[in-house]
Amino acid sequence: MAGKTQTLIPTCSLQLALLTLAALTLTSFTLLSLRSLRSQPHESPLNPSQSLSSSSSSSIYKSPEIFHLNYNQMVRDFRVYIYPDGDPKTFYQTPRKLTGKYSSEGYFFQNIRESSMRTEDPEQAHLFFVPISPHKMRGKGTSYENMTIIVQNYVEGLISKYPYWNRTLGVDHFFVTCHDVGVRAFEGLPFMIKNSIRVVCSPSYDVGYIPHKDVALPQVLQPFALPAGGNDIENRTILGFWAGHRNSKIRVILARVWENDTELAISNNRINRAIGELVYQKTFYRTKFCICPGGSQVNSARITDSIHYGCIPVILSNYYDLPFNDILDWKKFSVVLKEKDVYQLKSILKSIPHEEFVALHKGLVEIQKHFEWHSPPVPYDAFHMVMYDLWLRHHVIKY
Repeated sequence: MAGKTQTLIPTCSLQLALLTLAALTLTSFTLLSLRSLRSQPHESPLNPSQSLSSSSSSSIYKSPEIFHLNYNQMVRDFRVYIYPDGDPKTFYQTPRKLTGKYSSEGYFFQNIRESSMRTEDPEQAHLFFVPISPHKMRGKGTSYENMTIIVQNYVEGLISKYPYWNRTLGVDHFFVTCHDVGVRAFEGLPFMIKNSIRVVCSPSYDVGYIPHKDVALPQVLQPFALPAGGNDIENRTILGFWAGHRNSKIRVILARVWENDTELAISNNRINRAIGELVYQKTFYRTKFCICPGGSQVNSARITDSIHYGCIPVILSNYYDLPFNDILDWKKFSVVLKEKDVYQLKSILKSIPHEEFVALHKGLVEIQKHFEWHSPPVPYDAFHMVMYDLWLRHHVIKY
């Protein structure tokens, strides 16, 4: 018996040691996993060390924690392949320019080449970018009819040359255009409009735009004429401001109803430069609410102008999928109205309590970084927000 007891003692000690080691190992792996989730990945060469502040996370994002975690995973894992076909000196690959009201298209063409989310290996790609630029075609004077033919021949050439389109019938492909003629340029490819992701500046529900599939590209007129506004509420003494052409029904109504009002600065024409240097832009600095009705298209660079200059945008539209609507809570930094509300516009704006206006202004300042383009791109800028929208859509693709 004594011998058996002596044999059991080391056996029990060994089992206890193994259990202790297993528990320590499990604890270590758990801590490492949590640390990796909380840590910020680095995108070479951008090195994004920035993170979302706790104050902004609780207010302007629909799901701040999910957005932050997914954003980190996107930067680390997301890969896009750019088809190499097409002469950059004509309509392909490179941007026409990085200035003007269609600069968002040019910046995306530039940024995707500067980002580590681009891959040279199509087998690693989650999405495929079709790099044809309607803005470049427009700049070279290409007619709409010829534009449609050029786009159709280019895309059909890619389909016949490479195997990637046929794996999903183009569901994992996307194109980018900011000029409204760019949407029309793809009309010769109904299967692409139906299946592929359209990243466009004119995301109107009534022209075939599909919110859960397509992506709203913010129309940003860069470079901005003046520095960003914000944290300057005491200087904003004008209730509301709009100046522009009457090139849509809602603008005609806006000007007719309110152009003679003493509290709303409404003009039915653009401000003449002869009045003074940058009067239009400087008026944004002095205004609480900037009215943003659609023009020839539902979108307008006036929205991002308002954001940049610290003026709360008032969206007047029935059919507008606002940029980054999957991510940002627009009600936390803007006023979103239907077109029928134009008749009660002043009473609606005056009914907003001062505390709510202050909160809207604070939210506006926090999201300014999401509506700016840079070259090379920087963390959480417009390029990364568009890529995040694409990242969300790639998850629904099944091979």
